[in-house]
Amino acid sequence: MRILVVEDDHTIANAIKEGLEQESYAVDVAYDGEEGFSSARFEDYDLIILDLMLPGMDGVQIARKLREASIHTRILMLTAKGQLSDKVNGLNTGADDYMVKPFSFEELLARVKALLRRPHEKKAEVLLVGDLSLNTITKEVQRADTPIRLSSKEYALLEYMMRNQGRILSKNNIITHVWDFDADILPNTVEVFIKYLRDKIDKPFPKTDLIHTVRGFGYKIGIT
Repeated sequence: MRILVVEDDHTIANAIKEGLEQESYAVDVAYDGEEGFSSARFEDYDLIILDLMLPGMDGVQIARKLREASIHTRILMLTAKGQLSDKVNGLNTGADDYMVKPFSFEELLARVKALLRRPHEKKAEVLLVGDLSLNTITKEVQRADTPIRLSSKEYALLEYMMRNQGRILSKNNIITHVWDFDADILPNTVEVFIKYLRDKIDKPFPKTDLIHTVRGFGYKIGIT
């Protein structure tokens, strides 16, 4: 899952980025409103963490412009202002949730997970593909009741594929949702991580392969 953090306080922004990356999210950061709006407008994110007070363009303007452009990415708005009118204004312009600074990272993470479980599409806590299961809360992965240990990036890749079961995902789709915008991605990085997953998800379970290559198009997960 890919998250954009728009926050002009570098210390707060970088702390959020580091904490979310430890939870296997891909995180990009913008430090002003113009950059944040441009990233949110033209890149594909699952969630935006948006500060209210920003240089260039404030959070209310960004949220309003995104909704006017029919971009419905979930928005968690952050602000040092705690008055009811500020909260109502933020929510009325398109934010999905609201947090007042200072806040604990544990609460932020809980809000992020709650928002990602909301529709657009229902975000199940346990994803299933055949006898493969992934618990998005505990991060536990099992196949045929056998626990599977994954790195954080392998987990992020598997979660993205399982949320899109049966759908062909191009390398660009995968890079966009699993890696940060500024990550140094080599041409064969996706192939390498697909192999890592196959070695753990499919090889020990020879009856049915779940990860498939669709030549010329990309990869998909499912039972064929």
